[in-house]
Amino acid sequence: MIEGMSVLDLPNLALECILERLEPSGLCKMACVCTYLRDMCLSDHLWESHMKRRWGRVIGHAAYKEWQLHISTKKESNYFLAGDKGRGLFMGYLSKLWPVMLIYNDGHDDSKKMKISSQPSIDSVVSCYRALETGKFWFPAQVFNRENGHVGFMLSCYDADLSYDSHTDTFQARYPPHGRRAAAIETGVSWDRIRGPPVDTSPNDLHISDCLNDLRPRDHIEIQWRRNKQFPYGWWYGVVGHLEACDGNNIYCHCHESDTVVLEFNQYTPGSRWRHTMINRRYHREEGNEADGFYGGIKKLYHKDEISVATILAC
Repeated sequence: MIEGMSVLDLPNLALECILERLEPSGLCKMACVCTYLRDMCLSDHLWESHMKRRWGRVIGHAAYKEWQLHISTKKESNYFLAGDKGRGLFMGYLSKLWPVMLIYNDGHDDSKKMKISSQPSIDSVVSCYRALETGKFWFPAQVFNRENGHVGFMLSCYDADLSYDSHTDTFQARYPPHGRRAAAIETGVSWDRIRGPPVDTSPNDLHISDCLNDLRPRDHIEIQWRRNKQFPYGWWYGVVGHLEACDGNNIYCHCHESDTVVLEFNQYTPGSRWRHTMINRRYHREEGNEADGFYGGIKKLYHKDEISVATILAC
């Protein structure tokens, strides 16, 4: 850079290209320089990419709706100026951004001169990012549950509210009450066990299946399941199997023409009563009993990333 030249002397396009390559901590450092850089570094379009890369896989539509409800009850001054002792270097920089004081203003356009800065809007992207990183925002998501029990491996996914713990890079999961059991909290939940809810259906409601006519052997599916009528639904991973009368030969297979659909849950050991079930393609709603549980709505897995997560956990 030319001697005596400041980063503020760069054209806006060049400056934006530099800022787009900075990590969150770098953006926060730059935002401490002056008001002009603060406004650029905290702009939504820069933080949207960081939000997507960091949180995109675990934050879904339900979480964004919850965030809007969350911020509507917060006062900006109390929320953003609250201390985050022990939250790490990044949070330390972020907590110092408001207000930003004059440190350099000579020789630049009036538009780039410094003044005391106001804090960013609570509904900005950086505000949401900060709330997630500090664990202040409990967001709805789903947690994969893999237990090695007497019936074998159980692969399922349950709704929970989650809060991030930056010290351990894991989450706390707060599960809703199940039957007469009080709400439970699980700690140490790793990133690979979390996903955003793939459908908007509440865990207490039956998901309306829109894929029943398309189901064929070897298709990957998830189905709602609950232990009894007082429990919320979880999601079980499974595959569509062949009817008993079919030899599995794809050329002569007519299973997709039958009203009966075989669902296989191969994470359970052979002989387990949860190893497979059958549903009626035309009339399926909720089926089951108090002994085996109740099977609800079905969604077909079309995307490779959905299938790969489930199959890896089931191995």
